[in-house]
Amino acid sequence: MKKVTITADEEVPLSNIILIGMPGSGKSTVGVILAKLTSRGFTDTDVLIQTSEGRSLQEIVDADGYTALRKIEEEILLRLDCRNHVIATGGSAVYSRIAMEQLKLDGVIVFLDADMATLKSRIRDFESRGLAKRPDQTLADLFAERRPLYAKYADIVLQCAGLTHEEVCARIINSHLRRGLQFPRNLR
Repeated sequence: MKKVTITADEEVPLSNIILIGMPGSGKSTVGVILAKLTSRGFTDTDVLIQTSEGRSLQEIVDADGYTALRKIEEEILLRLDCRNHVIATGGSAVYSRIAMEQLKLDGVIVFLDADMATLKSRIRDFESRGLAKRPDQTLADLFAERRPLYAKYADIVLQCAGLTHEEVCARIINSHLRRGLQFPRNLR
């Protein structure tokens, strides 16, 4: 991603919408819908990891360990160079301070905050999903560890419990309009 230097008087509109949150929070699904609604490209960093490595996330974890997956994810995020995109990050993106700071340079970070009941209902493959987690961690452990990191980096925290993906998108669009993000005229 290109770094932009601005003076204190300049205002540069942010172009990317970056989705963070737990596995099962809806980042990929919401991301696709939101990209269509806002006339943006869509990037799923888990897919970028898999295509660059030629193997699934679970294969990376099985062969090299969860810390290797986190390192690969950080490298992918630091190389990411896009504007006017919705970016669905992997759930472990927030472990990299430098990557999160890089994403903030040209984007608004939205934490899709799904509660534990929602996550449990959506995640049926916790042990084989390719998560960057310690082998002994439960979903509840991972939730407790990551939730403060998501909140730390988020510009917007969106409570998702009980909302459809379309309702989540509508709330993101409404929040972003107030924050100066540029949208096509038909969304204003």
